[in-house]
Amino acid sequence: MGRREGSMAEAKTWVLTDQATRVWMDSIEIGPGDLGLADEGWSIRKTTLRGGPSDGVDIIEVDNGALSFSVLPTRGMGIWKGAYKGLDLAWNSPVKGPVHPSLIDLQDRGGLGWLAGFDEVVVRCGLDSMGAPGTDVVPNNMGVPSEVALTLHGKIANTPASRVEIQVIPGDPTELVVIGEVHEAGLFCPQYRLLARASTKVGSNSLLIEDEVRNEKAIDAEMELLYHCNFGAPFLEEGTRLEVAAREVAPRDARAAEGLQAYETYAGPTAGYVEQAYWYDLLAGEDGKTLAMLRNAAADKGVVLRFDKGELPAFTQWKNTASIADGYVTGLEPATDYPNSKAFERQQGRLMKIGPGETRRATLAIEVLDSAASVAATQGEIASLQQTAERQVHSAPISKYSDL
Repeated sequence: MGRREGSMAEAKTWVLTDQATRVWMDSIEIGPGDLGLADEGWSIRKTTLRGGPSDGVDIIEVDNGALSFSVLPTRGMGIWKGAYKGLDLAWNSPVKGPVHPSLIDLQDRGGLGWLAGFDEVVVRCGLDSMGAPGTDVVPNNMGVPSEVALTLHGKIANTPASRVEIQVIPGDPTELVVIGEVHEAGLFCPQYRLLARASTKVGSNSLLIEDEVRNEKAIDAEMELLYHCNFGAPFLEEGTRLEVAAREVAPRDARAAEGLQAYETYAGPTAGYVEQAYWYDLLAGEDGKTLAMLRNAAADKGVVLRFDKGELPAFTQWKNTASIADGYVTGLEPATDYPNSKAFERQQGRLMKIGPGETRRATLAIEVLDSAASVAATQGEIASLQQTAERQVHSAPISKYSDL
């Protein structure tokens, strides 16, 4: 992950954290003047937050001159907040973070403790498990099948990176990169290495996430990975729509079925709202690529996710149009499978298998749209893809997607 394909310039690299060699840099700020580059207005800044529940959380703020975002190495390389030309990439979580992982008890409230640290724009869920809390049966240290408790959305988001570096790759335009290595491992447990790369180009409206997950064990492993991408205002409001090309849509449960007539649209903030979720089988082009767009009521602002369906075949829409105080947010969630219990996803044959030393990759691009023309162009792209197959919308949960 040094010089990128198509670039003739070598990356300038700064190692900020390396647990193996005891390297740790408290702070650094880099701009074009430090490298003698012509393009202006960009910066990369690393600091460590102090005070309250954020005490000790490392944060890397990347600003390409138009788009900015913050990476949290202490929280599994999640993307905390961002903005594009004054449009916030954020949501108003009741959690006032970022929260240091040492304060999170994943077992709290019946396995829902993950929620006490949830306020990022993009948070990875996984890697051993990434769905609802529940039990699974795995061999213990004696090789005897034993029941274990799996918590909501897994451990990776509350695991600090053991190595972090930033890169600047000169070019036209210059590329700004943050790379982190996160290990989710334990004796007699699965052992995964996540190599996470977040990058953007100067002046662009997009952020690119490129991940590699390696099975570090000498035996086969199962792996789950979900990107919980969360948006509030100005993209989420009364009349906002989710635009996708889909082959099949199903409500998660009876509560989701209640809102099926308006599953593609969003209400304004509603006190007492109970979440709804929908499972999607998206359509992809001949190149395997697909996309999802969340656009506002006026269709002049939007955020787009682009990914490869071969890497991330499952897509979930999470609607939580509660009051602002309670967390007015929607989640767009491309994943290796659906966020049910791991046992159910195994029964359905959807768990990703990784051989010893094998690596699986996933790429997710996030684009911000700030004009009616760009929203319309993306809508046209989605409409053309939808023409390749008829959409089937199920009126009730089905056993293919939900554990009934």
